[in-house]
Amino acid sequence: MNRILIAEDERRIASFLEKGLRGNGFATTVVEDGVAAYEYAASGAFDLLILDIGLPLRDGFTVLRRLRETRAAIPVIILTARDGVADTVAGLSGGADDYIAKPFAFEELLARVRLRLRGDRVPEVTVLRAGDLSLDLRARRVYVGDRPVELSTREFALAEVFFRHPDQVLTREQLLSHVWGFDFDPGSNVVDVYVRYLRRKIGADRIQTVRGTGYRMRG
Repeated sequence: MNRILIAEDERRIASFLEKGLRGNGFATTVVEDGVAAYEYAASGAFDLLILDIGLPLRDGFTVLRRLRETRAAIPVIILTARDGVADTVAGLSGGADDYIAKPFAFEELLARVRLRLRGDRVPEVTVLRAGDLSLDLRARRVYVGDRPVELSTREFALAEVFFRHPDQVLTREQLLSHVWGFDFDPGSNVVDVYVRYLRRKIGADRIQTVRGTGYRMRG
């Protein structure tokens, strides 16, 4: 089981990340300041670090620089609420392996985590299947049999969640947090709207409504 260190001082975001990663089979540890982030990450006990830039005591850039100065090889994905290109460039130039800007959809972060952990040890899965449906992660396209279907970015993200959890009931809240991120409005009907979009493109019977709960894709 891969061990992920989450360095994030905003508890709502840290909890969102921890629950999502644990639900996908990862072991997680959360720290809330830059001093602890460096000490834990440098220990060699973790396989990946998710690093917020705006940490107290020592900011994420300093943590990252010290890790690379000591030749710590742990992969680092930086989280930032900053929109500036300069901050992104600074993070990547300082030794980060990837970055993601807040707010973000969990499914996007999960894909980046899996990519950074993959290395050369596990073949990359590029096509997911459910019955006669297939989802090509590289082409960002769904096939119904041999017929390609074009999806919008959000439709594709929603479809990917279903494909990764075939025959599993997914609540609206789960779908909201995975696709629309931690800033989702729990009272929104956006999931229902996008499920209708998907049904029109891949077939109305592919995604079943589970009354009072959410939706399930037939595997």
